[in-house]
Amino acid sequence: MNCIDFLLPKEINKEEVFILGKREELTFSDLKQQVSSLSSYLKSEFGVGKKMLLLSPNTNFFIITYLAIMKSGNVVIPLNPATEEDALIYIKEQTDVQLSFIPQLLQNRIRVDLGKVIGEQDVQQVVENKPKEYSVHDGFDGNSLAQIIYTSGSTAMPKGVMISHNNIIANTTSIIDYLNLTSIDIMECVLPFFYCYGLSLLHTHLRVKGKMVLNNNFIFIGSVIDDLKKYKCTGFAGVPSHFQILLRKSDSFKTSKFPDLRYVTQAGGKLHTVFIEEFTKALPSTKFIVMYGQTEATARLSYLPYERLTDKLGSVGKGIPGVELMVVNNEGEKIKSGEVGEIIAKGENVMLGYYKDDKTTSETIKDGWLYTGDLATIDGDGFIYHSARKKEIIKVGGKRVSPKEIEEVIVSMPGVIDCTISAVEDEILGEAIKAVLVRNESERGLGSHEVREFCSTKLANHKIPTLIEFTAKMDVNAAGKKVKK
Repeated sequence: MNCIDFLLPKEINKEEVFILGKREELTFSDLKQQVSSLSSYLKSEFGVGKKMLLLSPNTNFFIITYLAIMKSGNVVIPLNPATEEDALIYIKEQTDVQLSFIPQLLQNRIRVDLGKVIGEQDVQQVVENKPKEYSVHDGFDGNSLAQIIYTSGSTAMPKGVMISHNNIIANTTSIIDYLNLTSIDIMECVLPFFYCYGLSLLHTHLRVKGKMVLNNNFIFIGSVIDDLKKYKCTGFAGVPSHFQILLRKSDSFKTSKFPDLRYVTQAGGKLHTVFIEEFTKALPSTKFIVMYGQTEATARLSYLPYERLTDKLGSVGKGIPGVELMVVNNEGEKIKSGEVGEIIAKGENVMLGYYKDDKTTSETIKDGWLYTGDLATIDGDGFIYHSARKKEIIKVGGKRVSPKEIEEVIVSMPGVIDCTISAVEDEILGEAIKAVLVRNESERGLGSHEVREFCSTKLANHKIPTLIEFTAKMDVNAAGKKVKK
């Protein structure tokens, strides 16, 4: 099945709205008609199986073109509009892109030749001149390539994660299942759609016929708070930086009332437990759901049920429906409780592989298992506790140190918004620990001496940072995820 036939609702009323907001609205009826018209145009003019770039913020334009490309049997490559020139050239050449969808306002900023470029006016002209009723075609191969999501890796150039139509269908079904999403759910969306977490919100709310509020300005915290209240949002999804900023930089979030906010989800990295405790104390009636995933798994791999948040605080939970998770040692054997190993996963949501990179694909997918590169422990009840990425482990005098353990301690200090732990070269120890702190502007009295003293009461001596720096703001990428140099 084509994943768009799966995602778009079958029965709708003409007035039912999918996108709410100050700038744009979009009904399900208009969405289906425009997707149908544009996909028909793409198929007739360009054929199928072609790679097509999409560079756009979260707008109706993005949603319509994203869905239409896949509906037409072509492959969509959603990219950050701020993608650097070298990366754009690399992706364009690797995928042999001949057609790109870019809003008019962005077209002048991009200096790379991306083939034929289509903007909002071009799309509007197609859907107005060739209106077409939406239809479902049987016999489509669900294992065919639907999209390529490029991720930044340890190499200079990004890796293209190949996601099939069946991958999207499987992961969407699982997420709806464990979050109990229905047509009454309204999502405040601050995550960009070029990021798999953001796309999962689009997929799930389309499938259940829910609603979305698009907010591309999380930096203006007040606008998020206003949206949650004005549109009676039932859900909010964020990465760690979103929650840290809401809790430690906003003057009003913790004192505001959100009677409709049923749940929030957090993924995209470890949010330290002190922030989770702060959130649940401020909004006790809102369910806080911790999740874990990777682009290579379409989006989601595990979740921690809200009912277990207290007794399993710090855990990423267990596999979502349809996903099997294990934590294994270097020999591929299941670890025992208390040991450290690598998380591996199996399920219908695991990617097809990396685009034109058989070597890395074979190193990442072995015997049907996705090797995530994430280290974790497991408790006696089978709950997984993520400790670090393999590449993040620091060796101080031969002793292995997880940066997250130190960060967890430092962010518990009053006035600390964020902490990033990294390794620096040391002639004696091999590697020493460096801490970069983002502190609240009102906490100027917090200095290196106070941080070391606090750490000495919580950590072993070899885990206390040697170097401590302070900075004014968090270093995050366009998806809100923390950037580690």
